[in-house]
Amino acid sequence: MTNGAELERVELPSRFFGEGITVVGDRIWQLSWKSGTAFLRDRATLREKRRASYDGEGWGLCSSGGRLVMSDGSEELTFRDPNTFAERGRVTVRLGGEPVEELNELECVDGSVWANVWKTDRIVRIDPDSGRVTAVVNASGLLDESAESGAGVLNGTAATDAEGEFLLTGKYWPKMFRVRFVPE
Repeated sequence: MTNGAELERVELPSRFFGEGITVVGDRIWQLSWKSGTAFLRDRATLREKRRASYDGEGWGLCSSGGRLVMSDGSEELTFRDPNTFAERGRVTVRLGGEPVEELNELECVDGSVWANVWKTDRIVRIDPDSGRVTAVVNASGLLDESAESGAGVLNGTAATDAEGEFLLTGKYWPKMFRVRFVPE
């Protein structure tokens, strides 16, 4: 379906605020923002299978190379086991030697991790093994002035099935954009 219609809704208990989500085979992992709880769901039915605990906040989540990659709003990415959700390592993300803080929504594509940087119009491509930023996307100018005044921050990055194509949106954005990142 490409019209954006809601097909099904899964409500979380009121004490949880749902954040990052990723598909792993026939399962879905979903983070909660401040509750330190991850939900494992059946992909077909969306029913909760179990929960796992973690320290800190949950901001973004994606799956790559047999591991989960999680952001918590800091400059670190945490690697997790896709079956148990146990921590399996961390890496500090750096651009030109400096840490890149407030890594938010994540998307794993072709061995790289794409992350939007909270409260900016930047998306960074990260080598997950070294933490080195290998590209920076300037996503400013997508919204016209009239739409920008009521919109919040860039906060949604999703790869499509088309090679090199992404969907971008943000909190309270009236539109979603289908884009390709091209070098300057």
